[in-house]
Amino acid sequence: MVEVSTLGALAALVVAISLILKKVPPAYGMIIGALVGGVIGGVSLTDTVSLMIGGAQGIVTAVLRILAAGVLAGVLIESGAATSIAETIVKKVGETRALLALAVATMILTAVGVFVDVAVITVAPIALAIARRADLSKMAILLAMVGGGKAGNVMSPNPNAIAAADAFNVPLTSVMAAGVIPGLCGMFFAYYIAKKLVNKGSKVQEHEVVAVDHSRLPTFAASIVAPLVAIALLALRPIAGINVDPLIALPLGGLMGAVAMGRFRDTNHFAVSGLSRMAPVAVMLLGTGTLAGIIANSGLKDGLIDILTTSGLPSYLLAPISGAMMALATASTTAGTAVASSVFSHTILELGVPALAGAAMIHAGATITDHMPHGSFFHATGGAVHMDIKERLKLIPYESAVGLMIAVVSTLIFGVFGLFV
Repeated sequence: MVEVSTLGALAALVVAISLILKKVPPAYGMIIGALVGGVIGGVSLTDTVSLMIGGAQGIVTAVLRILAAGVLAGVLIESGAATSIAETIVKKVGETRALLALAVATMILTAVGVFVDVAVITVAPIALAIARRADLSKMAILLAMVGGGKAGNVMSPNPNAIAAADAFNVPLTSVMAAGVIPGLCGMFFAYYIAKKLVNKGSKVQEHEVVAVDHSRLPTFAASIVAPLVAIALLALRPIAGINVDPLIALPLGGLMGAVAMGRFRDTNHFAVSGLSRMAPVAVMLLGTGTLAGIIANSGLKDGLIDILTTSGLPSYLLAPISGAMMALATASTTAGTAVASSVFSHTILELGVPALAGAAMIHAGATITDHMPHGSFFHATGGAVHMDIKERLKLIPYESAVGLMIAVVSTLIFGVFGLFV
């Protein structure tokens, strides 16, 4: 097997990041980065393409499951179920604990299968209305929602969890369960920081508050059916030994949810909408596969292991560090988790780290740096609360702190103490 030099792997990452910063579509940025990296790394053009194709092939099973998950996402978002769930949670928690309510609502929406940026956009109108009434800053409400979203993301059937589960060959429900305690710690930490920011930065103006039409929203009971069915089907494997693949469980949950809401006739509309949301992610993941193919066959991972060895740090730290590094490069939890899992899974397993522990720590590590400005999450979430770029940049250290909390707790549980594996 040909090997790309460490310089070539680093060049691939630098080129990919530079192109993404210049607004080149992430998939193309990573494909071009992989191609340039392979050639700079001393591999022929033919072998470089072979490594890229091999990397992309390794991610196809995750892509199929992600496309199937589009049905569930489409049902939750287009039917108004996601908004209904968020509204109900905020009402139950109460406006006196407004920031906690926003964090919990975003966490639960993300945990049941809504993309983290879409979850923030869904909760944002409620957050803006509350912030206006309670005189809370935009930074406070956005951090509460982002923190809740990061927390929910590590315990969700979202593309990032699917990619980690596939790469380490562990059940999706196990990866989801592994994120529950770290996620909850991250959510409460985000709430704690958000309370400190209530008077920092700009406030919500009257014209920025948008009224939500409650008359067309489904009931909470009907809204929650889709994610409950999907998670129950996935849970049959650890509970009863019945393996229902996410390829079946996620869309079936969506269909049952549509039936429960009396919207079965709209199923095709929901599916089309969900597919349109998942397609860019699927395409991006194929691009990350090409980049992973170059990095996996380079000296970069050996270099990282050497650094850990010489520093005296434990080998299991490779998991969260690689997750954070790849998320920093791609500005995406999904792409960061997918690349890190694809590249480092075999090495992490060879170092004696259990599969579930490796998947959980990579997944958690990716939340530290997935909000960088060259990614869509940064801009989508800032736009959701009408925040300018300068103020949005000031929130990055706080978001990183929340991600670091999730990663530290995950590493303590699965690395230091080796629990639940």
